Amino acid sequence: MTSEQAAPVPKGTGDRSDPDVVVVGGGVAGLFCAYHLRRAGASVTVLERGALGGPQSCSYGNTGFVGTHGAAPLAEPGMRSLRSLGMLSADAPFYVKPSADRELLRWLRLFGRACTPAAAAAGFRTLIGMKKRSLEILLELCESPSIAATFESPGIVLAYKTAHGFADASRAVSRTVANGVPLRVLGPGELEELEPKTRFDIRGALYNPDGAYLQVPEFVVEFGQVLREMGVEIREHTDLTGFEVTAGAIERLHTNRGDFHPGEVVVAAGAWSTECARMAGVGLTLQPIKGYSVTMDMPPGGPSRPVLLSEGRMAMVPLGDRLRIGGRLELIGMSTAISERRVRGMLRTVGEYLPDLAETRTRETWSGLRPCTPDGVPLIGRTGLRNLVVAVGYGHIGMGLAPAGGELISHILAGQDPTTDPTPLQPDRFDSIIS
Repeated sequence: MTSEQAAPVPKGTGDRSDPDVVVVGGGVAGLFCAYHLRRAGASVTVLERGALGGPQSCSYGNTGFVGTHGAAPLAEPGMRSLRSLGMLSADAPFYVKPSADRELLRWLRLFGRACTPAAAAAGFRTLIGMKKRSLEILLELCESPSIAATFESPGIVLAYKTAHGFADASRAVSRTVANGVPLRVLGPGELEELEPKTRFDIRGALYNPDGAYLQVPEFVVEFGQVLREMGVEIREHTDLTGFEVTAGAIERLHTNRGDFHPGEVVVAAGAWSTECARMAGVGLTLQPIKGYSVTMDMPPGGPSRPVLLSEGRMAMVPLGDRLRIGGRLELIGMSTAISERRVRGMLRTVGEYLPDLAETRTRETWSGLRPCTPDGVPLIGRTGLRNLVVAVGYGHIGMGLAPAGGELISHILAGQDPTTDPTPLQPDRFDSIIS
């Protein structure tokens, strides 16, 4: 699509409160919706409840992974029993707090149904396709000098602490390669060649040359500036407070800083999307999953590229003079409170894989909420209201899915044949399932 194409939705009155599209959410999901919609010729206003790239956003403190790695959905085979996996333990990599909340219980039942080989394979096919398309979009976008410095593509090392973990991963390499991920086993001495300064205490490693990442929040801030130069209006510190719905469509959108009368509304507000959609009478099958990151001084023996601590379900990325470690998932509601016990567990895991990093000074500890569907596949498409679409549920791989998700939103609003198949992403796909 080019900026010369007609706008995908009816024009408003020309007033800035009447844009063609209002995007609710200024994280990476919402910004890529705005990017593609603006390229298609629409006038776009983005509403962000805090500062763009601020700590309230999940785009602030994550590891920023993009590329072909990490396309497996969270709902993996063998994860159907929370108790047998230790997920009810506060020390588990993925902790689920027991609760009688009906929406959470329904989500967990649907999650269990998705933990089958067939469902996981279908989810992987959808996610890897989106990740590949997203990488193509990012490579084009990051040719811009203002953004180029925030994009890194040095490959990723997958480190395995245990012999059986490494053996299982090695046996799966051929299947992974056949599915489009260029993974290979590192032979003797190859890890030392890739990371000569870093001392590992592991049994083996794999390597994916397609591993890439975005430096956040720097990417989000610079991308926002690019969008403003394109003509997108970004309103920060603007909270959605409600909708006026008339005859099956949103007539007006209310915020703490004025009202809007848009042609279309896109909800891409991360973990807050459920609440936003509920204001319009639309239900979304999402749960907020909290993730942590610890940003520390880059130690002399720190890695020069991303490293996944596989059995520990943690990852680290180098950010110049900083090293960021991400991991530890919690399904405990909308709380972003930081558990020092969980943070200590993260640092302990790092020391087990990379002993020289055990005593590095911490600069910042952060937690953010990822909007997750039961099957790990996003919700992208139209809802029960004629002019309300959603781009939500990217989970823990949002940076790697948002570019393709935003493109799909623009294709849906324009009535064009989409590059990404929208069928497995339908927002109402869980509605008819009796869980």
